[in-house]
Amino acid sequence: MPLNPSNAGLAAPGAAADVIKDTTTALFAKDVLEASKTVMVLVDFWAPWCGPCKQLTPVLEKVVRGYGGKVRLVKMNTDEHPAIAGQLRVQSLPTVYAFKDGRPLDGFMGVQPETAIKQFIDRNLGPDAGDEIQAALDNAAAALEAGDLQAAAEIYAAVAQEEPQNAQALAGLARCYLKSNDLERAEQTLGLVPPDKRNLAAVSSVQAAIDLARQASKAGDTAPLEAAIAADPKNHQARIDLAIALAAQGRKTDAAGQLIEAIRRDRKWNEEAARKQLVQFFEAWGPKDEATLDGRRRLSAVLFS
Repeated sequence: MPLNPSNAGLAAPGAAADVIKDTTTALFAKDVLEASKTVMVLVDFWAPWCGPCKQLTPVLEKVVRGYGGKVRLVKMNTDEHPAIAGQLRVQSLPTVYAFKDGRPLDGFMGVQPETAIKQFIDRNLGPDAGDEIQAALDNAAAALEAGDLQAAAEIYAAVAQEEPQNAQALAGLARCYLKSNDLERAEQTLGLVPPDKRNLAAVSSVQAAIDLARQASKAGDTAPLEAAIAADPKNHQARIDLAIALAAQGRKTDAAGQLIEAIRRDRKWNEEAARKQLVQFFEAWGPKDEATLDGRRRLSAVLFS
């Protein structure tokens, strides 16, 4: 069954969520009041002639980007759109208000250092935001492990909307797509992970699984490979190809066994190709998979015998 996480509001792969934007009087309700029902919104009231505004805005933008989607920044030029500032009784520029659940929570005036802005945001976000995200990720992982791909995908998508750069959420959603045989969307979703987070275990595991799926799609019938190995047990390339084909069929233990046998016969062959392929299997299957645990024990027995 194809997954449909759109109910959770995830932006289409390739469309990065915009956490900084300019607004107008007409769009204020949508950009601020409605948006603040799902994420905290900072409104920066500024004017082109305001020197301190030019100092504050770049710092605001840097800090907001650092929150990975937990906070959005909406900028309003009070010269062009004075009505909202008037309603909120903004008396000097720059002035920043924090909105949540459709109403202003707190604010500050004048240029502030980066640390003060972070303290302001953290105070208004509240202490439970991170805990709620982690709880949601834990629930999604449990649903995925139980085989409920739809529930897992919806939770991961909701977290990704809240935190567009959350690597665990994006990796989890990509794995959901992969398990539903939607390899293209799995790759697109994983591609949204920021470069500095691509080495995280959750991300590299899904990447390994995607790479393995690409290899498996090219795997053919196992019979010719089995015959080639029977004719020449030292045909290590045939063993590796057979292992990939077996993994594609879900025969993980057999797949690992072929690679371990190749390692036992000649672990250095082709720059340790069999061992590297086995490591990719382990990454793709995950550290808790029975095939991974069994394979690691068997590999250790060979390497340290």
